[in-house]
Amino acid sequence: MTQHLKLRIHVSEPFDFERIAGTAELTGWTVDHMDSENEQWEVHLDDGFDFHGRQIGRLLASPRYVGEHLARMFDAIAGFPVRLAHRDEGSWHYAFTGMISERRERDKEPDNGASI
Repeated sequence: MTQHLKLRIHVSEPFDFERIAGTAELTGWTVDHMDSENEQWEVHLDDGFDFHGRQIGRLLASPRYVGEHLARMFDAIAGFPVRLAHRDEGSWHYAFTGMISERRERDKEPDNGASI
């Protein structure tokens, strides 16, 4: 079975995305990372969101800048800039930008002495 890559996406544009969708942080998974030739990854969201009367459950992520590849996400510290599209009448419609990063689950937050 193909390993799911768990992802976290922070949507930064449109500027009012968080107000419209209720969150700016999305989580999901993809298997498209397994093929290094894939220039775009289809991300299946853990929890979809409503955007202008439409329920969105999948996004298409591609690099925000020409000449970049999504695999560079693995080298990024805080995230990798992406363009995000949603399905609209059978095709992908680019409507958002954001940062994508690998999601790592922890059972417990480390005690670094900074907690209140």
